[in-house]
Amino acid sequence: MADLINVIESWLYNLIVGWGASQGLAQFILQVLGSVLVVILCFVIVIALIWVERKLAGRIQDRFGPNRAGPYGIFQSFADIIKIFTKEYVTPTGADKGLFNIAPVLAMASVLAIWAVFPFAINVIGADISVGVLYIVAIGSFGILAILMAGWSSNNRFALLGASRSVAMLISYEIPMVISLLIPVLLAKSMNLSAIIDAQRPWWFLIVAPIAALFFLISSMAEIGKAPFDLLEAESELVAGYHTEYSGMKFGMFYVAEFLHQYTVGALMTIFFLGGWSGPLAATWPILGVIYFFTKTFIVYLMISWIRLSLPRIRIDEMLNLNWKFLIPVSFLNLIMVAVADRVLMELDPARWIYVGVMFVLSMALLLTSLFVAGKTKPAVERVEFPPRAVAVSPQSDRSKS
Repeated sequence: MADLINVIESWLYNLIVGWGASQGLAQFILQVLGSVLVVILCFVIVIALIWVERKLAGRIQDRFGPNRAGPYGIFQSFADIIKIFTKEYVTPTGADKGLFNIAPVLAMASVLAIWAVFPFAINVIGADISVGVLYIVAIGSFGILAILMAGWSSNNRFALLGASRSVAMLISYEIPMVISLLIPVLLAKSMNLSAIIDAQRPWWFLIVAPIAALFFLISSMAEIGKAPFDLLEAESELVAGYHTEYSGMKFGMFYVAEFLHQYTVGALMTIFFLGGWSGPLAATWPILGVIYFFTKTFIVYLMISWIRLSLPRIRIDEMLNLNWKFLIPVSFLNLIMVAVADRVLMELDPARWIYVGVMFVLSMALLLTSLFVAGKTKPAVERVEFPPRAVAVSPQSDRSKS
């Protein structure tokens, strides 16, 4: 597959240069075409994921899900696309039109830009940069800015409150997420995504550092606002949250970005903790690497959907307490433990399976100890004494007693 891509790229390059374009312009056009192909792939994935998640939600919640538009409801997503395109664009009075219109575009771009550096197979890589992890963290932060811009510019109290919640929640949960990402970087000795995948052969980092994988999954679910962390769009008190005033394709951009972000989290979990495209014969046949990559990503996506469809929403104070009082302290302890243990074991130079076993045992010991300590240090519930209520006695009842 990689050879075929190289042949097509060389043919297009020679064709563009043959039309009179310079070499730099030809390379730029090829990069634009590659970006367009990635965007098209992402939109096709979203169309399929919307149907999959609705059918999965139906099965989990004991209902059918989409079953009218086409066989098994497979055309339901296309019906939704037509509906969104034909809806009226509404801009509320008093809204900041510039920020109001830029916010959904920025939300989409923040997710799509992450896919530019994903290694789909051994030689199928968008942009093989040496600081891929830093790029992902930086680009992912634009999504928070888009939510804040949407709430601030809408001239709506519910949207502003939803955006304020997003700032408190998303920025807070970025801390354990970034700390968890430091562990694959530490173990691979590189921030390059391809190097991180190569370092996981034959043992995935999910086994070497299970705490980092678990905390990255939890913090990523909070980042995308999925249950039980879906307080950005708590319809019971915030209507629809930060995108209350959006309609038509502007709302559709937020909707697509949310679904694609969940799938992107599955891809990131695959790269950092599940070996990426690696698998049997993946180095020899790159098409197998692509299949392994998207299969692992889809499995993680289904797991996130299963969690969000099964757990109820938690309160904002509980969510912040979980982050600041448990995830962040344990993440720092885990980072220190992994760094020290990796250094000591590298000096001892044991067999690889011994290294992996020791790291796994240490991680599980830290996790169990942290859960035990957290269970023993529950915050005391302050008891409030209420004055006795005065009971009104009707004159009729007094006469009956007398």
